[in-house]
Amino acid sequence: MNAEAPAGGVTGATIDVVYTKFDGSLHWHHGASLLGEDEHGVWTGCRARSSARRGSEPPVVWRHPFVMLFPRDAWWTASFNGRPSKLEIYCDITTVPRWGDGGVTMVDLDLDVIRMRDGRVLLDDEDEFAEHRVRYSYPQDVVEQAERSAGWLMAAVRARAAPFSGVHRTWMTHVV
Repeated sequence: MNAEAPAGGVTGATIDVVYTKFDGSLHWHHGASLLGEDEHGVWTGCRARSSARRGSEPPVVWRHPFVMLFPRDAWWTASFNGRPSKLEIYCDITTVPRWGDGGVTMVDLDLDVIRMRDGRVLLDDEDEFAEHRVRYSYPQDVVEQAERSAGWLMAAVRARAAPFSGVHRTWMTHVV
């Protein structure tokens, strides 16, 4: 495990996690503790009772701890949720996460791959992806990359292939 943080960050430091929509508008955003890096990417964590906001809406408080993985050069991010969340893994299809200015930023492209605690794997928000593809005029290469990433994630999450094989458990010990 490489404990070096991205862009000279300090492990344990609070960073900003910022998702935007394709038009640049603010989507989900929250603070997280920078945990470190490994061969899968950069890991952050949030304790139970941490909060986030969607745009300028009131804060939402999570009942469970979770860790997030921001892979290098991939069009997705992943959250690995502790109990009592019914969602074991929640992957957002996004643009490649970019580090700088105290945090990480990416564009949420609507599609989500979810593994429930009971093992079911779902592709969510296909309708939102179709709607936003028109509303925001997603370029064809963005559409193709989002669909390719969703397909890869469905297979990897279903097969429990790394990093969806339990790798997150070590990182979770830092936030529970």
